[in-house]
Amino acid sequence: MSSSTRRDYYEVLGVGRDASPADVKAAYRRLAVKYHPDRNPDLPDAEEKFKEASEAYAVLSDPDKRARYDRFGHQGLGGEGFTGFDPAAFGDFADILGDLFGLGDFFGGRRRAGGRRSHRGHDLQYTLKLSLEEAATGVERSIRVPRLEACARCSGSGSEPGTSPETCATCHGAGQVAFQRGFLSVAQTCPTCSGTGRVNRSPCTECSGRGRSERQATLKVSVPAGVDTGMRLRLSGEGEGGVLGGPPGDLYVVIAIAEHDLFQRDGADLHLELPISVYQAMLGVAVPITTVLGEQREIEVPAGSQPADVLRVAGAGMPQVNARRRGDLHIHLRVSVPKKLSAEQRRLIQEVAELGGGFEPEADRGFFERLRRAFGGE
Repeated sequence: MSSSTRRDYYEVLGVGRDASPADVKAAYRRLAVKYHPDRNPDLPDAEEKFKEASEAYAVLSDPDKRARYDRFGHQGLGGEGFTGFDPAAFGDFADILGDLFGLGDFFGGRRRAGGRRSHRGHDLQYTLKLSLEEAATGVERSIRVPRLEACARCSGSGSEPGTSPETCATCHGAGQVAFQRGFLSVAQTCPTCSGTGRVNRSPCTECSGRGRSERQATLKVSVPAGVDTGMRLRLSGEGEGGVLGGPPGDLYVVIAIAEHDLFQRDGADLHLELPISVYQAMLGVAVPITTVLGEQREIEVPAGSQPADVLRVAGAGMPQVNARRRGDLHIHLRVSVPKKLSAEQRRLIQEVAELGGGFEPEADRGFFERLRRAFGGE
């Protein structure tokens, strides 16, 4: 098709000249669905329209070509247009058409040829459960991790010692075989070697040619003081073994702290509910406690303490990872009122109440006085 008879690329895709790359891609995707020849065998001009849309997308999706086209039109491309699915120029076609028509890796360049290649092993994750005390002090723990490791017999090659894989006779080592699909030249993974480009005639008897075998690895994990739920420790190179001699992945140890019977955690701070009697709240009391680090502390509850008062003990909370500072311990007072009194206790409490001016709460006496006057009470 000559440049004089070609339609405007923006018109072909149905987008404006200020269309974003995402708009261009979306427009081409719609047209590809509409006019793909495999989906429209009874539509005579489907293949031509599909080619036209593909040519427009090949230019407008390339910033350099689009700039030249915007300035000089078709002549500015110097004959460049839709020339097939070249892997370097049209990698995006595989993403679009592969999703639509199941071509996936089959466009040339989506998978490089070249035979069996080594690959880094997958990263692994292990959840390590700790008590709050262990998290506060830090701990060293041994863990057992099931993982794939490079086969000791074949050193990860997958072949019996002294042998090596042969070049695949079907794809001649390319890992792909080409075939024609309509006007498209498509490459498919070689069915003989599964894309490796090599055929293993003497697979390792230990790993059956896989190059890896499953093992239980025992590892030591040093957990620093102050860790919290969700934190991750990375053990470099302790993940899954690599493929065909590739480097191993990493192991990520995810921390999970169990709930504590007494302490509740808020970052580096801890909260503790301390029950005291009403008499202790009135008179004051010294209460011994043990911190999360096992330290013995004596908490002074001042006389006249009220329910829900909070006492702060600085530096008695959790350590912070890689820092010297520690959080605080917040002690929430819970005043317990006795439900049953002996006759003597009741008499004495009545005397104390009368000495104090009555049974109303001290802070609310004005309220009760106003309430009595409002209802005509004495």
